[in-house]
Amino acid sequence: MTTSTVTAPAAGRTPKAAAAADPSRLRRRRRIAQWGFVAPAVVFMLLFFGYPLVRNVVMSFQHYTPKTFFTGEAPFNGTGNWAHVFQDALFGKALWHTLVFTAGSLLGQFCIGLALAVFFSRRFPLNGVLRSLILLPWLVPMVVSGIVWRRILDQDTGVLNSFLDTVGIGGHTPWLTDPQTALLSVILVNIWIGIPFNMVILYGGLQEIPKELYEAASLDGASAWRTFRSLTLPMLKPVVTVVLVLGFMSTVKILDLILALTDGGPADATQTLGTLTYQISFVQLDFGAGAVVGNVLILISAVFAVFYLRANRTEGK
Repeated sequence: MTTSTVTAPAAGRTPKAAAAADPSRLRRRRRIAQWGFVAPAVVFMLLFFGYPLVRNVVMSFQHYTPKTFFTGEAPFNGTGNWAHVFQDALFGKALWHTLVFTAGSLLGQFCIGLALAVFFSRRFPLNGVLRSLILLPWLVPMVVSGIVWRRILDQDTGVLNSFLDTVGIGGHTPWLTDPQTALLSVILVNIWIGIPFNMVILYGGLQEIPKELYEAASLDGASAWRTFRSLTLPMLKPVVTVVLVLGFMSTVKILDLILALTDGGPADATQTLGTLTYQISFVQLDFGAGAVVGNVLILISAVFAVFYLRANRTEGK
């Protein structure tokens, strides 16, 4: 006579509880949950960033004109658009202006913003009120700022020239109408707009530096400059990196400010890659060539981002 043995479930554990305790099943559920949280962001990035980027690259190899919107025909022309853009002398000029405009703006915004952040890190009457007032240029729309500054810098009726004429140090400078001064004027206006952003971020970074470090430096007899150079700047390095990266990304593609001030003139003296993309695409209606300039702008930003990530990885090690 044979007997069969049936293994009973462990005391206190139902089959459902045993399945839930399976490590492989738990890992699978956890992975599904993780992808569930990430999926909306991935879909958003693909729809609103990935697709336009791929479409822009494809367009740069097509003969894409207003007629294409009605017929749907955009024949490929190989590297014709790229050759046309790179052979144009205006592209090289716009590239140089973009580099000068970006470097000059970042340098001015950062230096003045850091100086103001250090200044406001000390307690004094009306500190908060003055900091709030300095934020105004950052809050005003860039187009509005450009229009206001265009009136201020007007050669004949501008407030700046009127003031300089009153104090006797000139008064007829063609700030926006002379190719020699137009780009400098646009850079100065952009510096004025970007100072509040730099000041706010750097001010926040200064507040995170422990006060005990400054007290120790004072006891060691370190001068103010030595303390700033050996203590403040190294402690601010992560914040400085963020400020410069965000500032670069927002400055290299500026369009509305330049259009409001000079519209890329005079004599293309303020033409940048951003304005050139606009001129080719929406004035000349050559969308294929405009896509080429846009891709160059994206490539410059990508190269900068790669260097930034690599530098951060080196610091982390």
